[in-house]
Amino acid sequence: MSRIKGLILSGGKGTRLRPLTYSCAKQLVPVANRPTIFYGLEAIKDLGIREVGLVVGDRGQEIAGAVGNDGGMGLAVTYIKQHEPLGLAHAVQVSREYLADSPFIMYLGDNIICGSLAPLVERFQHTKADGAIMLAEVNDPSSYGIAEVAGDFVTRLVEKPRNPKSNLAIIGVYLLTSRIFQAINSIQPSWRNELEITDALQWLVEQGGRICFYRYSDWWKDTGRIEDLLAANRLVLSDLRVPKGNQLQACTGSSLIGNVLIGEGTEVKDSIVKGPVIIGAGCRILNAVIGPFSAIGSSVVVERTSVEDSIIMDNCSLVGVGNLSGCVIGRGVTLVCEKNAAAGTLILGEDSVVRIPV
Repeated sequence: MSRIKGLILSGGKGTRLRPLTYSCAKQLVPVANRPTIFYGLEAIKDLGIREVGLVVGDRGQEIAGAVGNDGGMGLAVTYIKQHEPLGLAHAVQVSREYLADSPFIMYLGDNIICGSLAPLVERFQHTKADGAIMLAEVNDPSSYGIAEVAGDFVTRLVEKPRNPKSNLAIIGVYLLTSRIFQAINSIQPSWRNELEITDALQWLVEQGGRICFYRYSDWWKDTGRIEDLLAANRLVLSDLRVPKGNQLQACTGSSLIGNVLIGEGTEVKDSIVKGPVIIGAGCRILNAVIGPFSAIGSSVVVERTSVEDSIIMDNCSLVGVGNLSGCVIGRGVTLVCEKNAAAGTLILGEDSVVRIPV
């Protein structure tokens, strides 16, 4: 079998993550201080794959600026332009020249999958199937692409069925051969005017093709909505590992409890930090409380403020604002109240300035 290539889809507009995605590609919105797309790049690298195509749209230059030519991982990254987001199968179609006749693993760039993808690859290679998909049991199958299976193979795939006959949802990782191009060329756009990958796979099944599957039981998240982004942040931080001695930095009069990862040059003074928490480089945490499941970016000031279960991106200043919870704060935000005031839950886009009157 030809060597497997990687294909990461990163061309979507991320409308459900606005206002964050007005100024940031959704695949670059951070989870635990790391842009989402890097979780997919690392998962593919861990399979021993080095050639990766990134399908990009209007934000391609921004994504290329963050990922570069190798993702910082020794990969060979090729950028593939998708002029309009016309479906997952369309993204595969525009990648035809890059993929040639190689089998490839396709990973949705806004997904985070906790476990290894190796069992999916092993199943694909063992069965010599035309494709392989990852499936997970879900409580609301009408919200997903759903697979019906028998034995080791898929018998039917349906996108968001009204009356699902299975609760096995298709997770955002696919292993495919070049037969998929024939399938894509044989289907019609859906009611959304998109070429659906489930329709292409179903066409293959109807033509006698074999699609195998791997039942996935660990956690996974599509980070396309604010609530899912925060849930992914919690899940990644739950597995946070802190190198020995990391907390022996400039922490004056402070209490660090649990797993707390602190970046280079960060000052924590007269504060309480309850892990799991990650704090980037060059931050100043003064008279503050940083609660569990908080990800604080680099060059952030948190003063006289309580934060928990939140994502605070780089270069923010939060002063005098109590009890922030479930927040996503974009880069360069200034949020100030001269006398402490409870602000609750906030979603703020890049470079917002909010001054709470007293």
